[in-house]
Amino acid sequence: MSTNPARQSAIASIASQPRLEGTFDFRNEKIDVIYGQNVFSLEKMEKRLPKDVFKSLKSSIESGSKLDGAVADVVAAAIKDWALERGATHYAHVFYPLTGFTAEKHDTFFEPNGPGTLAQFSGKALIQAEPDASSFPNGGLRSTFEARGYTAWDVTSPAYIFDGENGSTLCIPTAFVSWKGEALDKKTPLLRSMQAVNRAAHRVIAHFGKKAGFISASCGPEQEYFLIDSRLFHLRPDLYTCGRSLFGSKPAKGQEFEDQYFGTIPDRVLACMMETERECFKLGIPIKTRHNEVAPAQYEVAPIYESANVAHDHQMLTMTLLRRVASKHGFVCLLVEKPFAGVNGSGKHVNWSIGGPGVGNLLEPGNDPHTNAQFLAFCSAVIRAVDLHQGLLRASVASAGNDHRLGANEAPPAIISIYLGDMLNEVIEQVKASGAASSSRKGGTMTLGVDTLPVLPKDAGDRNRTSPFAFTGNKFEFRAVGSAFSVAGPLTVLNTIMADSLDMLADELDVEMKSTKDFNVALQKVLKAILTKHGRIVFNGNGYSEEWHKEAEKRGLKNLRTTPEALPEIVSKAAVELFERQKVLSKDELHSREEIYTHSYVLTVKTESKLTSEIARTLLLPAAFKYATELSAVADSKSGKKLRSEILALADQLSDAIDALDKERAVESDTHSNAKHACAKVLPAMLKVRAAADALEEIVADEYWPLPSYQELLFLR
Repeated sequence: MSTNPARQSAIASIASQPRLEGTFDFRNEKIDVIYGQNVFSLEKMEKRLPKDVFKSLKSSIESGSKLDGAVADVVAAAIKDWALERGATHYAHVFYPLTGFTAEKHDTFFEPNGPGTLAQFSGKALIQAEPDASSFPNGGLRSTFEARGYTAWDVTSPAYIFDGENGSTLCIPTAFVSWKGEALDKKTPLLRSMQAVNRAAHRVIAHFGKKAGFISASCGPEQEYFLIDSRLFHLRPDLYTCGRSLFGSKPAKGQEFEDQYFGTIPDRVLACMMETERECFKLGIPIKTRHNEVAPAQYEVAPIYESANVAHDHQMLTMTLLRRVASKHGFVCLLVEKPFAGVNGSGKHVNWSIGGPGVGNLLEPGNDPHTNAQFLAFCSAVIRAVDLHQGLLRASVASAGNDHRLGANEAPPAIISIYLGDMLNEVIEQVKASGAASSSRKGGTMTLGVDTLPVLPKDAGDRNRTSPFAFTGNKFEFRAVGSAFSVAGPLTVLNTIMADSLDMLADELDVEMKSTKDFNVALQKVLKAILTKHGRIVFNGNGYSEEWHKEAEKRGLKNLRTTPEALPEIVSKAAVELFERQKVLSKDELHSREEIYTHSYVLTVKTESKLTSEIARTLLLPAAFKYATELSAVADSKSGKKLRSEILALADQLSDAIDALDKERAVESDTHSNAKHACAKVLPAMLKVRAAADALEEIVADEYWPLPSYQELLFLR
């Protein structure tokens, strides 16, 4: 008789589940009708607002001009009426604290009015709210007893209706600051960094004799995730507590056959994807792509480009919707970076560029990049920025979860470098040599050898999937970002270092123009100097190879393998000067973030290590002993005696490893010492517990093992 009926019942239930009946059918719905229906968009504003109010609001949204406070009451009334028509009963200022998650406080529109109620929503309520900030991480920005914080309406990100199971809420994206005005969130620095990019980019394009509207950073984040059946998920304390498995022996089949990537999407998964997309479309999130990823049970969803600030808000919403819709389909959506050992982890590739009205995409090389001086100038600024601040970029993607992923043959290494591709690299080398380029490699055509197949256009160079920061045609793809991350942090760093490089470029051009008076000569001299000094960051080879690690060290590039190594970069002298110079983050705000992220790392490892001990001691050891007791009945057989001996020996190993882990976890010091200890001592001790437990899983009878196996988690759906 099975000693683990819950696990067997879950498996049987999955195997016998009826075919899923969809709750809607895209064939009977028009996407252009539902797209953006829950968003208070510019089109809806124009219909509902007086012309002068709409003009003022649109100017703030599109050109970054200061918001006229006088329009707030009019806008609030229009938003309230629209929200009530859509069935909303409450409104919420949505903000993004330094937890990395979304936060919100709901207030009803309705207030007592004699015997009944009256819907109220003032301009003041739209512009500002005061949530209790006492329990959000602040990293020393304020004292414990100081609780006041403010949310401020971000007019550049549209308000929207979020439909719940029993009602709807008007959501207003906001920034979140302390009583002293210090940023307590992810959005405020992002908005500041976008303002810095706009200002600096205008300085550079002025040298080219051009004018533009608001020059904005744009972003299109690709989201990888796992879908696991909820019946199995809830039998794994490590998954429902930490989001990743702390135990699990290697299954007979993983991703070795390479048959998962872009494979046929299972019906149940596809139904979940489609419903998620539908909810995204209602909120104006421009989802473009869906597909199977490399690992079994791993998938990806990707939108097209938007302004970086809106893309961030939409990305946070997408993660919420992925989790919410998954539960309706009997799944749990795992967004952590490495939920399963031995198969690919999940990233969030941040596709980033800058541009605006009048100049288009400033990282678009065109057909002849060697003649596109404006593109070469902005591309050179990127190269300088990444080289100077490679450690800061690495720190922007540092976390306990992402450490398990970075550097494996599934993700870019912890060494930050830039991939340009053959065509652009040749152009850059020409500029380094002479200050100018005379030619660039052309793409061609590819004949496939079958008359019925078309002749395909062929790019001038291949792609490189091992690079953490790769040029992909008209944008850069920051591939080191973890799947659970808010993209606001990496985007803030990218925007800030780019603004600083553009300022330097403009300064150098100003100096050179005083002496030469010839813009082309001045530009060539400046670009040659930049690329000669910072070209070491460009690497087009295999980032996974050991040779690259040695070469990177020779070049003087940083290899910050772990979070405790990377996070100090946030508060380095160069970083503090950079962020204060660009007016994005103050010294105190930077130190608060470094403290918060370090503390989070310690808490994550401490939680995981404690759970490792608990699961091993209370679930896995008893299972091993039960089976060993069962085997004692056949101890007179040679095979039974041998197997029992192996189990008891591994059980002793496991018990000793648990004791050793508990001792390491008991060591306490200051936050930074704790982080180093967690990395150097606690994590290796956890792996020893796991090694013994995983070895037991492979020999203990399946009916005794309490945890669903990797095979079940990854392939049953």
